[in-house]
Amino acid sequence: MDTQLFAIIILTLVIHLVGTLAFAFRIAGIRTGHIAIAFSLFNAVVLISRTSNSFQAPLLAKRVETSILDSASSHLQWDFALILAAASFGTVIGGLLIPTVQRVATGAVASFKRRRNLARLMLKALTPRGASVVMQSVALPRYQNLTSLRVSKEFPAVYVGMNFLATALWTVGVLSAIYAGSIDPEFRVTASSLSAVINGVATIMMFILIDPYLAGLTDDVVAGEASEAHYRRVLVWMVLSRLAGTVFAQVLLVPGAHLIAAVARWI
Repeated sequence: MDTQLFAIIILTLVIHLVGTLAFAFRIAGIRTGHIAIAFSLFNAVVLISRTSNSFQAPLLAKRVETSILDSASSHLQWDFALILAAASFGTVIGGLLIPTVQRVATGAVASFKRRRNLARLMLKALTPRGASVVMQSVALPRYQNLTSLRVSKEFPAVYVGMNFLATALWTVGVLSAIYAGSIDPEFRVTASSLSAVINGVATIMMFILIDPYLAGLTDDVVAGEASEAHYRRVLVWMVLSRLAGTVFAQVLLVPGAHLIAAVARWI
């Protein structure tokens, strides 16, 4: 594994780690009753993910360009499989960190409520006292959260299924589009630009169909119309479907790349 591939793997892991931790901030919003502040703080964390995205795409494109010039030393499909494995690994780590981040986020929301200065809050987190608070907040997911999972009439099958599909498309979209450039180098720029179409479909599913459902359920818990235990079960299902989506992306990678290459030739 060379330095470039290692960097792409780390960036991919960070992107999916941060995406999974969104659920922790939802729980923190419920615990504190300040949902808007919790989401605002999460938006600051999302900057890390977006910065990683900005570096990931050019590095991927450079790797494909290099493989086109030197096909003899290319193991492109294996490289992309490792990158997708990093997406799954990042999701697993994010899921395991949810209890810890939820506690840290709960304290951050309370602190921000007293002194509404995000820069000061971030600097405070870097102090020895801030590090001590983080260490005291470390917790593993409860085993009961998994054993209590069951498919009942309250099981949101449609939304779990949509989350699975949206995650798979969002995970593989950019990768398949860039990988398509190695299949048909003549149209690699067109193929790369088609990633926006795939990610657009995934984004629509996430922000128009899935996110409003979770937002409504969050408000129901705050209003006492739904239990926090049910809410946690739904979030566990969402994390598991997200993980399944990143795994299924492995299956979609090559067929998706060939489809994108065909579309790039046709349009």
